[in-house]
Amino acid sequence: MNCVALGPVWTPLIPSTMPAEKVKTFGAETPIGRPAQPVELAPPYVMLASDEASYITGATVPVMGGTPFL
Repeated sequence: MNCVALGPVWTPLIPSTMPAEKVKTFGAETPIGRPAQPVELAPPYVMLASDEASYITGATVPVMGGTPFL
């Protein structure tokens, strides 16, 4: 089984579930300096679902804006 480890991702729920001050800085703590956009999450999922990934098992793909994943 494989998985994708997500960092902060911008969704419509972010501004509706957080105080405005937190929304302004959401995702800024990543080395890239911003949250991911949902479209940026598709590539690792598509790759893991493809035939080319048939020999990949037990992998965790970090999509965390440059934050180290250990």
